[in-house]
Amino acid sequence: MVHVCRKEHFNAAHKLWNPKWSEEKNKSVFGPCANENWHGHNFELIVTIKGRPDEDTGFVVDLKQLSTLIRREVIDKVDHKNLNMDVPFMSGKMASCENLVMEFWKILQPLVDDLVKDGGLYKLTLYETPRNFVEYYGE
Repeated sequence: MVHVCRKEHFNAAHKLWNPKWSEEKNKSVFGPCANENWHGHNFELIVTIKGRPDEDTGFVVDLKQLSTLIRREVIDKVDHKNLNMDVPFMSGKMASCENLVMEFWKILQPLVDDLVKDGGLYKLTLYETPRNFVEYYGE
């Protein structure tokens, strides 16, 4: 099996805040991420496909098609948006990277699996900062 990766970029704002908690507890747990006026990140999303190269093309996946799919289905819906307020699939969820990457998987997995002849979505990596990132392999 070959792993093929595509990196996409987006900018988004969010706030980590649990309405069940006091302001003091939110600030204690979430620190500056609980800023009442939100805060933003320059996110990097890496989509990893696992599969066997096609005999005719030598590709596991056509990267142009994969990029178009990722942009249309995910990036265009989150880029320059407030994740807490502007993104329907995040409604009612804590806007953590962990929850965000799991929602991305739900969107991308069936579409990527249709696109890849002999393989599918293997892993999503979401960088919130250069030092903080999450990886998700699906359920």
